[in-house]
Amino acid sequence: MNRVRARLVVLQLLVLTLLAVLTVRLWQVQVVRGPKFVVAATETRTRDVIVPAVRGPILDASGRPLVRNRTALVVSVDRAEVERMPDGGAAVLKRLGAVLGRPVKELRERIRPCGPHVRRPCWPGSLYSPIPIDDKVSPRQALQILERQEDFPGVMAEVQAVREYPLGTGASQTLGYLQPVTEDELKKRSKLKANFSGVDLVGRDGLEFVYDEALRGSPGLRRMQVDRMGKVLGVERQTSPVPGDILITNMDANVQKVVDEALAHAMKNAPKADGAAAVVLDVKTGGVIAIGSVPTYDPAVWAGGISEKDYQHLLSEKAGLPLISRATHGQYAPGSTFKVSSVSAMIRDGYPLKGKYDCPGVYDVAGTAFHNFHGIGLGTLDLHMALVKSCDTIFYKAAYEMWKRDGGLTPVKHPKEPMTTTAKAFGFGRKTGIDLPGEVPGRIPGRAWKKAMWDATHHLSCLRAKNGYPEVEKKDPGRAAYLKRLANENCLEGMQWKAAEAANLSIGQGDVLVTPLQLAKAYAALVGDGRLRSPRIGKAIVRPDGTHVQEIKAPVTGRLPVDKETRDYIRAALSEVTSDGTAAGAFSGFPMNVVKIGGKTGTAEVYGKEDTSWFASFAPANDPRFVVVVTVSQGGQGAMAAAPAAREIWEGIYGIKGQAALPGGKPVDRLPKITRDGTVVQ
Repeated sequence: MNRVRARLVVLQLLVLTLLAVLTVRLWQVQVVRGPKFVVAATETRTRDVIVPAVRGPILDASGRPLVRNRTALVVSVDRAEVERMPDGGAAVLKRLGAVLGRPVKELRERIRPCGPHVRRPCWPGSLYSPIPIDDKVSPRQALQILERQEDFPGVMAEVQAVREYPLGTGASQTLGYLQPVTEDELKKRSKLKANFSGVDLVGRDGLEFVYDEALRGSPGLRRMQVDRMGKVLGVERQTSPVPGDILITNMDANVQKVVDEALAHAMKNAPKADGAAAVVLDVKTGGVIAIGSVPTYDPAVWAGGISEKDYQHLLSEKAGLPLISRATHGQYAPGSTFKVSSVSAMIRDGYPLKGKYDCPGVYDVAGTAFHNFHGIGLGTLDLHMALVKSCDTIFYKAAYEMWKRDGGLTPVKHPKEPMTTTAKAFGFGRKTGIDLPGEVPGRIPGRAWKKAMWDATHHLSCLRAKNGYPEVEKKDPGRAAYLKRLANENCLEGMQWKAAEAANLSIGQGDVLVTPLQLAKAYAALVGDGRLRSPRIGKAIVRPDGTHVQEIKAPVTGRLPVDKETRDYIRAALSEVTSDGTAAGAFSGFPMNVVKIGGKTGTAEVYGKEDTSWFASFAPANDPRFVVVVTVSQGGQGAMAAAPAAREIWEGIYGIKGQAALPGGKPVDRLPKITRDGTVVQ
């Protein structure tokens, strides 16, 4: 009996102890930590949804869209939430794949992070933002996901704006494309982080990159009330996003189409051509009316994630590097189009503007014979006819004389180098400053450049002079022997600026490299007011309600180093090239009475390849408003590929064979009207 009573006492004490512990615990939970749990409970009933801003469109000068938005149902996956699931999200992705009609393997590929050894598709953006995996979802598919949210945790389906490109492949390198922002970018670009939603895309190239901040706008926030299964119960708080601004450009969509078609025809008509570019500039303002480059690509391939095949194609040299604009990144010897700089150099150095000059078929430069085209002599010419007929030997002689006056192989203390300094004053050898990323500067050789190159490379040259080129010798012994001799020469004398190099520079050959845009900029200054302008594609930034934010003008970056008399003389000479000169065949039958075209052909030799074809032109010849420059890599003679393409562009601009791309032959000078509701009135 006593034993039973003792057990009951122990049991009572145990119960009292447990009740005491429970009481203390309840007091801690409800009194001490109660507020904390209240906040936590509240947080579990809300979900913050970032609302991306609608990105501003890019318009041409008349208000026609170059880049616009279309609404699309987009399905996104929260990778972090999916990976926290016990099965790593396998069941959710399997159900999602069944709804979207996509294999689970593809869905996993789309949400995996990109890296050096990861093939596309993959996610190049932040791992803490929802990852879009399909932007072509039907309403029925979206409803299946939204109505069964408990089966699709971490999966979202919502209407988003997706970029659309009405020109297709036209001007793709210029317009650019969008990609998710990376964590590294957020760390490096403070402005981006302050105005980035986590689901926005950022401009990666072209105008999308340069004007990204204005186009992107500011994201909004929607705080949703949800139940424990994640179903939306209501909206607790909402901040509306601020749409991005509108970028109005100097470009004309109709002229751009003409340029794209002309380049396509040029590539087709030159069987060995591997690329081409064209630029149309407004002489008066420096605005870019059109800019084209082939091979090109459709920027829509970036939408929704690019495939490995498409990605490798864009970077492929075999495909012609479609991602790269040859107008701003392509560097080529300019051939005879460069002679406008060489004539200016002669005048600056004291040669008479209206003097007479011999044009023999061959000219001796320090013991080396330099020939005219086909070795044909043209007798005695003035500089006017030297440009019209494209005589080379006049320029060889002038360049050789200048080289000797500078001291030849033993230069004077301060050599004048008229050809080099004048070319630089024309804007060659440095970036134009256009509002596009990644532009290259080209190259203008000279004595200082040669010495710097030798300092940087003579160790390798001397090593090659000793060991030769065994990797080349197996395939081409003659080529290997030539390279070894050249390496020995560069090792011993590579710092010297030689007479042959000076002569080659005078006709745009040798080591000189320019971009089509640089040549267009120089010609615009030459046939215009003599001012060098940094070309501008952007014309104005406007808010969605039509309020003007910023006017974009092409800044003046310098002046040509020749007076108006010299410029007018050169322009008058070039005005006869299409009727009596090297481009007469290409422009045969063109109605010069409607609009007279002036220009200069160029044929630049390239070792082991076909010649680079050039044509730099302007119109109307008596009072130029536009400059058109075309280059066709491996296109042959300037009159054979580039000049016919330029003619096609001029015919399109002025409506010679159909409706004019620019009625009246003038660019649009007023901004398109944008109403308060965002409608563009063209």
